[in-house]
This record gives sequence, structure tokens and C-alpha cells, in this order.
Amino acid sequence: MDLTEFTRKFAECFSQAEAETINPETEFRKLEEWGSMMALIVIAMVDSDFGKTITAEDLKNGTTVGSLYEIVKTK
Repeated sequence: MDLTEFTRKFAECFSQAEAETINPETEFRKLEEWGSMMALIVIAMVDSDFGKTITAEDLKNGTTVGSLYEIVKTK
């Protein structure tokens, strides 16, 4: 897993238009589609695609896609 792959997989969780704007510096909680359902989708994506378990607390501790990647890397 690298940052580019993580960012691509993260972006795939969103609609086409939103996904095109996502990069490692994106503050994911500011995305229009972000909400509790998207949080669950991201948690499930991390589990299924990377074999890592993250929690809602981990999502709260991350601010950008890049910072979330760093959290996932430590799991």
C-alpha cells in the first residue's frame, strides 16, 4: 500500500465528480458527500482492500486523505 493507491481507493468510494477532486491534501470531512454512511464505506474499504481495521476514532483523528493514510499505515 502506498499513498497513491490509498488515495485512489479512497476516491473510488465517492461519486465520479467528487472523486476527481480528491488528493492527499483533501480535507475529507469537507467533501460534500462526507457523512456517517461515507465513513462506514471508507472503514469497509480499508478493511477489504488493505486488510486493516480502522475505527470512527481513527477517522476523527485524520484531517486529510494523507493523514488518514498515515493512520492506516500504523495499523
